[in-house]
Amino acid sequence: MSEAARSLLQRWCASFRKGTDFDSWGQLVEAIDEYQILARHLQKEAQSQHNNSEFTEDQKKTIAKIATCLELRSAALQSTQSQDEFKLEDLKKLEPSTLLPRLPSEPGMTLLTINIEKIGLKDAGQCIDPYITVSVKDLNGIDLTPVQDTPVALRKEDMYVHFNVDIEIQKHIEKLTKGAAIFFEFKHYKPKKRFTSTKCFAFMEMDEIKPGAIVIELYKKPTDFKRKKLQLLTKKPLYLHLHQTLHKE
Repeated sequence: MSEAARSLLQRWCASFRKGTDFDSWGQLVEAIDEYQILARHLQKEAQSQHNNSEFTEDQKKTIAKIATCLELRSAALQSTQSQDEFKLEDLKKLEPSTLLPRLPSEPGMTLLTINIEKIGLKDAGQCIDPYITVSVKDLNGIDLTPVQDTPVALRKEDMYVHFNVDIEIQKHIEKLTKGAAIFFEFKHYKPKKRFTSTKCFAFMEMDEIKPGAIVIELYKKPTDFKRKKLQLLTKKPLYLHLHQTLHKE
């Protein structure tokens, strides 16, 4: 996926979340506007000629289907006939994350897949539309790879938010600079403030990259990419649970 396509996808995701946030909290006029604007953008991209598009024909078919679902939800919000309603829950299942595919393998080089299993939080059940932003930073907090957002969590049970999603790190491990770290920012929607907020973050340093399960500690926001002033989120044994797979040719 090109940088232009990735940027476009991230803008669409932001618009999608903005629309569903409005929808969740009964701001129907704003939700309808956001859905209709996004649907028009998606339809335009889906109908563009092959040479002028950043997406494949199969991807454009999916984009067109999402646009249609946005139009259906928008129409449902304007209708009094609830039996024809296209539910918000159905729409949220279509949210496009910004996850990227695994890079091509190179002889002697190692690729890393991280499965985000779950995160432990004392108020896990109260988190609305939670997702995790994954980034790889150098010691100065500069991005070394494209930033990726997971889809919204699968479920919340007891003190855990479950994701079970694979993240493909977008650089061979041997090519990462010394002192680099992989960051995981847990984000959720705050209805009173009407925006998505970072609740906490975790990070994994290069010496922690090894096959198998790992649990890492959670820190208080704001995210400190330079790792200078870290404060643990809680004294309770609550962590981010990951599983790492290394691919080497």
